[in-house]
Amino acid sequence: DYYQLLGVARDAGAEDIKKAYRRLARKYHPDVSKEADAAARMSEVNEAYAVLSDAERRAAYDAIGQGRRAGERFT
Repeated sequence: DYYQLLGVARDAGAEDIKKAYRRLARKYHPDVSKEADAAARMSEVNEAYAVLSDAERRAAYDAIGQGRRAGERFT
């Protein structure tokens, strides 16, 4: 779930989503993080932010819910 991944509520505003993304980007960016799976985690965070920061894609995600596959595009 993208909301859970970013650590925000389903009714979170754009500013809350942006703050959560920036916090996680600082934590998992491969150039900064010492964790072995930092690149994979950053990829997940980027995907979640890309969907939740776009109003149209976020509405599609909310309509589909958790029944989607990872990497599936919203069209």
